[in-house]
This record gives sequence, structure tokens and C-alpha cells, in this order.
Amino acid sequence: MNAGPTAATEEAGSEIRATLSGLWTAPYAAAVEKEAQSVIDAAQGAGRVILDISGIQRLDTLGAWVLDRTRHELGDRGLHADFVGARPEQSILLNEIAYRSGQELEKRRKSRLVDFLAEIGEAVVEAGRDMARGVSFLGETTAGLARVFANPRRFRFTSLVNQLEQVAFRGVPIIMLISFLVGCIIAQQGIFQLQRFGAVTFVVDLVGILVLRELGVLLTSIMVAGRSGSAFTAEIGSMKMREEVDALRVMGLDPIEVLIIPRILALIIGLPMLTFLSEIAALFGGGLVAWVYGGISPEIYLARLQSAIDVNTFLVGMIKAPFMALVVGLIASLEGLAVQGSAESLGRQVTAAVVKSIFMVIVVDGLFAMFFAAIRF
Repeated sequence: MNAGPTAATEEAGSEIRATLSGLWTAPYAAAVEKEAQSVIDAAQGAGRVILDISGIQRLDTLGAWVLDRTRHELGDRGLHADFVGARPEQSILLNEIAYRSGQELEKRRKSRLVDFLAEIGEAVVEAGRDMARGVSFLGETTAGLARVFANPRRFRFTSLVNQLEQVAFRGVPIIMLISFLVGCIIAQQGIFQLQRFGAVTFVVDLVGILVLRELGVLLTSIMVAGRSGSAFTAEIGSMKMREEVDALRVMGLDPIEVLIIPRILALIIGLPMLTFLSEIAALFGGGLVAWVYGGISPEIYLARLQSAIDVNTFLVGMIKAPFMALVVGLIASLEGLAVQGSAESLGRQVTAAVVKSIFMVIVVDGLFAMFFAAIRF
């Protein structure tokens, strides 16, 4: 019959010999701690302690850890303690779980200025790495698109239609509503400021040019980045967490062709359409407020709008839309593929995708604004 842990001590001069036997395992944790403490108490005043473990029938991780901790505690009291009679498997276990007491690390003096500069440097380096990864991912996507064009049977038209429904069709109500409200606000504030100069009719020029050249496409891109971009990152990230992306590779399918290209093409096709509807809604909202607040009838509003804008004004916003869609799609997909195996990582990458997409959309809009101003378009 197996017995619990026991520890018998014998004193020979300045030496204490502790003979251990029985089962030093987790089910007997309380008894193991008690017997180990009895060895420490019996060793008071001795010069050396020999721990004979040849009689131990079974030793697991808990028992080995307690024994090694006991040896260290005896050493801390100035006693020389050693194990004898250990079998090979016991020696391996004792070496693997070697007890290490916690030691406080020496605190380094920190300079707030140095830490601040270091954080700036790390952010700059990380931004450079993001840019390099983005360019590389753009190359992979372009190569995948070329393979699809070379072999159209590989193109997943059903996936494209589904993504178009999610990105464009289901996004129409919220985008038109917000654009309508923004158009109303611009017109109301414009009338409020311009009426002091007796130039209320110029609010039509303000709304038309601002909405068609800048605000329509910018507002739509930001809403798409927050709505569809975050969804892309979450979908691809969840697939990455469940190893579905690796499963596609094992099946001989390219994740770029299956997951990325349909989503990016849906954005490139859908964002210009949403931009057009957004501009119509904003112009309608501006016209409604101009009629109510400024006394500008719809006929005058439309006539003034036709004289204030031309085809180039409309094309400026429409030209920007596909490029902004490409930026949002690339960032959202890249961040989704960067998700690791935890929910925390998924949330972090979704947040990063939205923030980076909005930032890059504004950067692209600024670059286009300078370009069109330079060519007087």
C-alpha cells in the first residue's frame, strides 16, 4: 500500500541526515509541505544537511519543487544542503524545476526627455515599416489581380457581388443621411456668415464647390473606412485566428485571390457610386436649408448651382474615389492578415485599420488637392 510522504531525521555531530520516503506528489501537497518544514526545523544549529531521496517511491513536479525550495531555504540559513540517492529521472526533474527566488531588478534612472524621444523614434520606424509592408502588399495584390485577369475562371464573381451588396447597397442609407445633414449644416453656417455682407446667394457656390470637390468624397471615404474597412479587418482577422487562411493555402488556393481581390474591387466600384449619392444628398440638404433660411427658391438654387460649377468640379471628387477605396481596402486587408491568435490582437488591428485608413484618406485627399491646384483642374 502506498504511503504518504515521510521525513526521518538523524543527527550525527554537526550533520543532519533526512531520509525521505513515500509519495511526494500533488495529492499529498499539505503533507509534503509539512514534512519539508519539519526537515528545516530539525536542521536548526546543524552545519550540513543531507537529503536522502532514495526512498521516495514517486516524485512529481510539486514534490520536486518543494524539495528544491527546501534546499534553497536551508542554504539561505547558512547550511550546506545536498541531495543524495536520486534516481536519474528524479535528477532530471529536480534540475528542470530548479527553484529561483524572485529578485528585484535594479531600477534604471529614466529621463523623460530621452523616453519621449525614444517613443518618437520608435513611432517613425514603425511608420516606415508600415509603409514598406503596404507597398509590398500592393505588389502582391497587383500580381494576384494580373493572375485573375490572365485566367478569368479564377475570378470569384459571386464574392464580388456579395461584397458590393455589403459595401455599397447596405451603406447607402447611413451615408446619404449623414451627407444630407452635413449639407444642411454647411448651408446654414454659410448663410449665417454671408448675410452680414449681403451675399447670401454665394452660399450656393460654397455648397456646390465644397461638396463636389472635397467634402462628398472625403466624408464618404471616412464613413466607408469606419464601416466597411473595420468589417474587412474583423472578417479576415477572424479567419486568420481560426487558421482558415492557412487552410486555403493547404487547399492550393491563394488567399489574395479568394479574400482580398473581391473586397478591394468591391470598394473601388462601390465608393464612386456612394460618393455620387453622397454629393446628391448633400446638395439637396444645402438647397433645402438655403430655401428655408436664406429665402433662395429651388429654381434660383439650381440656376446658381449650374453657373457655379462645371464638369471638372464634379470629376475632381469622382477621380479621387477609386484611389481612396484602394487605400482603405489595402490597409483593412493588411491589418486583418496581421491578426495573431488572440481576441486582443483582433481588436487592436481593427482599431489600427480604421485609424490608419482615415489618416491615409485625408493624406490622399490633400495630395490630390495640391495636384489639381497645380494643373489648374
